[in-house]
Amino acid sequence: MENNQSMIEESASNSSKTTAGKVAIVGAGPGDPELVTLKARRLIESCNCLLHDHLIDSALLGWCAPECEVICVGKRAGRHCMDQSEISRLMVAKAMDGRDVVRLKGGEPGVFGRLGEELAALRAAGIDFEVVPAVTSAFAAAASLGIPLTDRDCASGVALLTGHEQPARSGSDGVDWRTWGAMDRTTLVIYMGVQHLEQITSDLVDGGRAVDTPAAAVQWASTPMERRVVGTLGDLALKVNEAALGAPAVLIVGEVVGRR
Repeated sequence: MENNQSMIEESASNSSKTTAGKVAIVGAGPGDPELVTLKARRLIESCNCLLHDHLIDSALLGWCAPECEVICVGKRAGRHCMDQSEISRLMVAKAMDGRDVVRLKGGEPGVFGRLGEELAALRAAGIDFEVVPAVTSAFAAAASLGIPLTDRDCASGVALLTGHEQPARSGSDGVDWRTWGAMDRTTLVIYMGVQHLEQITSDLVDGGRAVDTPAAAVQWASTPMERRVVGTLGDLALKVNEAALGAPAVLIVGEVVGRR
């Protein structure tokens, strides 16, 4: 009798402990809600905590259940709701509280989305997780222009690069645009590059890319706000400036742009 009572009490104690929830790091795609995967929508609809970036179409937040806790943790250049370490701590804390969390990230989480940092935090805390991929802005921008990113005649590869860093100089560990300029059969897709566009295009030419290489900039690809500028390495920076094109924008450099 004593043993049975002890087992009942132990069982009751175990059932009162909070079981950690699961985190799904979900890509929201480039902006068009119709480009979001079916799996992403199912997870958004079923989660009870959603942490989202700024660059998310509000229609996606409308998929959440009424009882879901929705928190904006977005980062914009120079304006952060939270820094990355705070976002990671919040994500872990909500999961440890027994929540099923969706971390909704603009674009594709694995392309300049700090996915590695968030996965490291989840692994360190022993939280179960999954990653749901999405259409990245590179593909959306190319599709909008009606161009292939690869072409058997002129582009045997694609490089996804960040333009957010200061262009590399001697002794710097930033992107060496001169080296990329020498790779003339590689389509360059540059994220977050508008601020340094003039220097980037100049360095690409210095590295060997022809000044008349076709190039394009697409802002807000796939959304009703989309704007495009098409030119060459020699005049793209001027055209972007004249059109007052800003972030978020993707730059595409290569002969494939001329196939549009």
